Amino acid sequence: MLQQPFEISGLALLAPTLLLGVTALVLFLIDSIAPEESSSALLSGVTVTGSLAALAAAGAILVTTGGDPQDLYGGQLVVDGMSLFFTFIFTSVTALVALASYDYLEEFRYKAEFHSLTVLAATGMTLMASSNSLATAFISLELASLPSYALVAFLKNNRGSVEAGLKYFLIGALSSAVFAYGISLVYGVTGHLQFNQVAENLGAAGDGLVGVLGVGILMIIGGFAFKTASVPFHWWAPEAYEGAPAPVSAFLSSASKAAGFVIAFRVFTVAFPQATAVDLGIDWVLAFQVLALVTMTLGNFAAATQENVKRMLAYSSIGHAGYVLIALGALTGSADQALVLGAGMLHLVVYGFMNTGAFLFIALVEYWGVGRTFEDYNGLGKQAPVACVAMTVFLFSLAGLPIGGGFLSKIFLILAAANAATIGTYVLAFALVVNSALSLFYYSRVVKAMWIEDPVTDLEVGGYPTGLYAAIVVAAVVTVLLLPGLGLFSGVAFDAAASMIQ
Repeated sequence: MLQQPFEISGLALLAPTLLLGVTALVLFLIDSIAPEESSSALLSGVTVTGSLAALAAAGAILVTTGGDPQDLYGGQLVVDGMSLFFTFIFTSVTALVALASYDYLEEFRYKAEFHSLTVLAATGMTLMASSNSLATAFISLELASLPSYALVAFLKNNRGSVEAGLKYFLIGALSSAVFAYGISLVYGVTGHLQFNQVAENLGAAGDGLVGVLGVGILMIIGGFAFKTASVPFHWWAPEAYEGAPAPVSAFLSSASKAAGFVIAFRVFTVAFPQATAVDLGIDWVLAFQVLALVTMTLGNFAAATQENVKRMLAYSSIGHAGYVLIALGALTGSADQALVLGAGMLHLVVYGFMNTGAFLFIALVEYWGVGRTFEDYNGLGKQAPVACVAMTVFLFSLAGLPIGGGFLSKIFLILAAANAATIGTYVLAFALVVNSALSLFYYSRVVKAMWIEDPVTDLEVGGYPTGLYAAIVVAAVVTVLLLPGLGLFSGVAFDAAASMIQ
C-alpha cells in the first residue's frame, strides 16, 4: 500500500468530480457569451485542461490517502483505490476525445454543447465509480447516460446519427427501468440501499424472499449488461457507434464501458458477496460466466462478418466486454479474488487507450472523407504512414499481440481464470484464447488494406489535422509503453481489488 502522509476529507476527496463539473460550467459560460464565435481551440483547450486537472487531482488523492476507503455523506459515496483508478480512465479518455475534437468539430455548430455533454457524462462516470449505494449508483448512471444519448444524435442533419441516438435512448430507458425495478426488489428484501448494509441483511432473507432477491439481482445484472454492451443487451452498441460521430463512439466504447464495469465490480463484491449469495442459492458468478462466454463469442464472430470498419470495431468492443466479464465470472470461492478483479481493471485501463485510439483513427478517416469499408482503406499507409502505424499498434494490441499493453492484460485475465481452477473458468480462459485468435483475423484485414492492398480509386487525404493526429499518436505511445509499464498500474489495481473483497 502507498504511504499516507496527510489526511484529506470532505469535498477535497471529490476534487476530480468537482473539477469536471466546473469545467462544464466554464464551457456553458463561454457558449453563453459567444455562442457562434467560440473557437474550437478554446473549447477543446478548456476541456483537455479540466480533464487533466481532474486526472492530476485523482493521482494526488491516491498518493495522499494510499487508496484507503474514505466514506462521504454517511457512506453514500466512497473514495478509494478503485474509484481513483477508474477516474484515471475516464479523464484520460475524455482528454483524448476533446483533443481530437479540435479538428473533427471545426466546421460543426454546437461545439460547446458537444464538449459540455462529454464533460457532464464524465462527471457522472466519476460519481458511478464512487457510488456506495444503489440509489447513488442509479442517479450517477443516469447522469452519465443522458448526455450520452444527446452525443450519439449530435449530427442533427444526419439521419443515421439521429436514428442511432433514438434507439440508444429507448433501449437505455428500458434498461434503466429494469435496473430500478431490480433495486426496488433488493430494497424490499434487505431494507437497505447502501452496499455494506445490503450485504449484512442478505442472510436474514427468509425462504419466501430468496426468489424475490434472486429476481432483483438478475435485473440489476441486466442493467449492467446494457451499460457494458454485453449480450443480450448489446444491440444498441453497433447502431450507436456507427451512427455517432467517431469521437463519441470512442468515448462511449471506452469510458462508458469502464463506468459500467466499475459499479458492477463494487455492487457484486460488496453488496452481494459470493459466499453469502451461494448459501442462499443465488449463484451470480455462474450467471457472469455464461454472460462472459456468450458475449465474447458473439461479439468476435459478428465482428468477423462485417465489411464496415467502424461497425467491426463496435462488435469488437462487445467481445472485449466479454473478456472483462471474466473478472466477475472467475470470482469463485477458490480463486485469488484480488488477482481476478485486478486483471479486469488492468484490461480496462489498456483498453481505454487502444480502443479510443482505434476509434479516433476512424474519426481521422471520416475527416478525410475516405469511406468506411475495408476496401476504402486500401493504400492508406502510403498517404498517412504515421497514423496507420498507430492504427496497426491499436489493432494488434486489441488482438493481444505483444506490441502493446493488450498482450499483458489478456495474460492477466487468462491467469486469473486459470487460478479459479473450476471447469467454468477453464472454459473462459480457453474461450478468451480462441476469440483472440479469431479477432486477429478481422483486425489483420484492416492492416492488410492499409499497407498491402492497392487503392481502388485515386486516394487523396485532405490535410493532417493537428488535434486528431496528436490524440492518435499519444494513445499509440501509451499503448506501447503499457507493455513494459503495466506494472505501474498493477500494484494499484490489485491493492484496490483486495480492499473490495470482504
